[in-house]
Amino acid sequence: MKNPFETPERAAFRDSVERFVKREIAPHGEDWDEAGDFPWELHEKAGALGLFGFGIDEAYGGLGFDDAFMRLESGIALAYGAPGGVNASLGARNIMTGPIAALASDAIKAEVLPGIVSGREGGALAMTEPSGGSDLSRLTASARRDGDTFILDGEKTFITGGMKARWFVVGARTGGEGFGGISLFLVEAGTPGFTRTALDRKMGWWSSDTASLHFDAVQVPAHRQLGEEGVCLLAIMNNFNYERLALAAGCLGMARRCFDDAVAWAKQRETFGKPLISHQVIRHKIADMSARIDALHAYLLHIAWTLNEGEIPAAELAKVKFTASQTAEYCASQAMQILGGAGYLRGQAVERIYREVKVMAIGGGSEEIMKDLAFRQMSL
Repeated sequence: MKNPFETPERAAFRDSVERFVKREIAPHGEDWDEAGDFPWELHEKAGALGLFGFGIDEAYGGLGFDDAFMRLESGIALAYGAPGGVNASLGARNIMTGPIAALASDAIKAEVLPGIVSGREGGALAMTEPSGGSDLSRLTASARRDGDTFILDGEKTFITGGMKARWFVVGARTGGEGFGGISLFLVEAGTPGFTRTALDRKMGWWSSDTASLHFDAVQVPAHRQLGEEGVCLLAIMNNFNYERLALAAGCLGMARRCFDDAVAWAKQRETFGKPLISHQVIRHKIADMSARIDALHAYLLHIAWTLNEGEIPAAELAKVKFTASQTAEYCASQAMQILGGAGYLRGQAVERIYREVKVMAIGGGSEEIMKDLAFRQMSL
């Protein structure tokens, strides 16, 4: 159906991202995933395209504007054509530049943002801990003031981009229990006492660098505290909302890829003397997949419009996040059934996506936490 929110600028941006994915990623993506890494120059090419510049002032290398529809389209295109590990590593910086842009001093922005937005340097958000997972209210990493520095202790885990990033936005407890006692700090790789360990035995996202971070009496200059002490997590909740939009867009891209590959296979594969797609049971699977994909897309378009209107539909972003991961999981399962044994072989996008859908249901807030958050936001 015609998209009522389409503009020439959005269409041109979507086309440029799709061509970038087809040219720079798709021919190599599955090989990169098997190798567990991809060339750093891809970060710089993505930066030149503007994929890291939304909501960042032009003075720091950003686009100077934001558009939720463009964020949505880039997320769909990358997830459609790129392995999840490549997509995750590229996008890791986008969830840490928001707090810097919103809370850091001009001097910090000028020091950090140009390198990250251009793709020359990596950045990561370090919030998740071994003991808390998606429950950030249980955060235990601590930071205590000592003159002109803070002394940071604790651990973080499942940090995407963590092995290669130069800059980290780290959440640490400076006050009492709950969300209200959490502050944010900008920490540079190589700081004494800061070490990291690779997490490379993963079910999926093989080409992403994932790390556990260790802070042992790390001295952080006081001027690298972001925002006011003890209230920073509340100040960046909007950042998590945009992360949910990106993850939902990724799920839609994955679902579309599963659909397209399943249809292509069903047209060429013959069973019992006729094309697979001629069997009613297969046609019903395809119809079900298509309906869920279209419904998710319509939901995301409405949310993108609401964001561009200046409202933050927190309940809808929570709901669309778990709706999207369930849609991707459903389409991956149905596509696997349609491809049969062929879909189970490595090198097939459907096989990879089947492994990767589960992290989409966990990362950025698990389905269970999103459902509970949505319920609380609905004020029923």
